[in-house]
Amino acid sequence: MVDASRIARNCERAVITAYQELKQVGTNDVSAFNSCTTLYRIHHPEASVNEARRLVSEWIDHHVVKEKPGPTVGCDCVKN
Repeated sequence: MVDASRIARNCERAVITAYQELKQVGTNDVSAFNSCTTLYRIHHPEASVNEARRLVSEWIDHHVVKEKPGPTVGCDCVKN
């Protein structure tokens, strides 16, 4: 499991935490992904569905699938 506390963007951290927690309780990949896409759009209502899907899939691939350290390409929101 990825330590999401090291992720700088609030929206990215929320997405990865939610995905991991949903998977832990047995949610299937598609449902977890769709939930995280919705969560991203709550943080960024200006984002299109396609943009949200792209970013969420890139973040899940980076943090969960490949378990890569370091920053990701992402939205332009303030990192804190």
